[in-house]
Amino acid sequence: MLASLIAGNYLSTVQLSLNIIVILLAVVISQSLFAAGLLWFAPTNRRSGRILTVLITAIALWLSDDFMRIGLIYRQRPNLYFLPIFYSFGFGPLIWFYLKSLIQQNFRFKRADLLHFIPVALQAGLYFFLTFCSYPVKSWYWENVHRQYTYRIEFDGTWISMTIYLVLSFRLLRHYQVWVANNFSDLSRIRLNWLKVILGILLLLCLQWFVEIILRDVYGVYFNYDYSVEILGVIALVLGVAGLQQASLSEVSYEPESTVVYETDPAILERISRSMEQDRLYLNPTLTLLELSAALKLNSKIVSRHINVGFGKSFNDYVNSYRVEEVKRRLKSGDLAKLTIMGLAMESGFNSKTTFNRIFKSFTGHAPSEFITD
Repeated sequence: MLASLIAGNYLSTVQLSLNIIVILLAVVISQSLFAAGLLWFAPTNRRSGRILTVLITAIALWLSDDFMRIGLIYRQRPNLYFLPIFYSFGFGPLIWFYLKSLIQQNFRFKRADLLHFIPVALQAGLYFFLTFCSYPVKSWYWENVHRQYTYRIEFDGTWISMTIYLVLSFRLLRHYQVWVANNFSDLSRIRLNWLKVILGILLLLCLQWFVEIILRDVYGVYFNYDYSVEILGVIALVLGVAGLQQASLSEVSYEPESTVVYETDPAILERISRSMEQDRLYLNPTLTLLELSAALKLNSKIVSRHINVGFGKSFNDYVNSYRVEEVKRRLKSGDLAKLTIMGLAMESGFNSKTTFNRIFKSFTGHAPSEFITD
């Protein structure tokens, strides 16, 4: 708000230099802020959605610097330099905490978590201080300090921060995906593969960013190859749209699992098998580890370890193996004359055509239609 008020005093007579980059930046900035506004008031995943709102807003503000530079606004109103619109040291931590809050329903910020935001607090404090300085002071700071030191610290430091937090986020997401496979039989809405793809793209973007660092710090080439900022803006927009579409994860509360190897009890393995073969619990399309454990009257961690070690499978693969066998049995028994393949799949515990086709092929090596003709 403060930045917009300050800018408003100077932009009344500015002539914007329009080109395709300026137009695209305007679109990305406006749509990102719109998506951020929707996320803030989204009814599902509220805590994580608001963290994502802050991230997208911070990126949009950073993009506005490029917008004013390429649109020649700075050239007409040089006093707009050093507006408090730079919060790039917060990008990495916000991505990390967005993921943590999304997969951990009991997530709360702790005092120790604020340490992650000390760099961005210092960054913001510097720009708020410079905002109220006179133009001669800003000009001196640019020529003698910023261009030689703080600009590089800011740009290079943002790259280092982003890379570190992306690696941490990738690792956390990988562990989470293993965990959900051991706790849920239906992963279609909670696996977060879309976020894994975006994190991967962001890591590739960091490679582009590194190239820019070499060009800037070694060869002194400024603003000729700085595509990473615009690409990051597009990714932020995609994050906003995907975040809005993410189903509620209110039933998911990720907890890191122990890596200790435990001995299995044959009696427990037998009880688990009986729950599938006789009670046919796999017919519940949303069966979770907690529900299976409740039916067995056993601790969920004990059941999970027995399935992982005793059967050598994740909970998801274990349950789906029974569903696939049920479909195969019914296909061979002539039930296809009464129902479609998808109808049989639905009655066998599957609740999604895409999921059914993928899982059936992964277990049998054939698509359902191919299996019939074999």
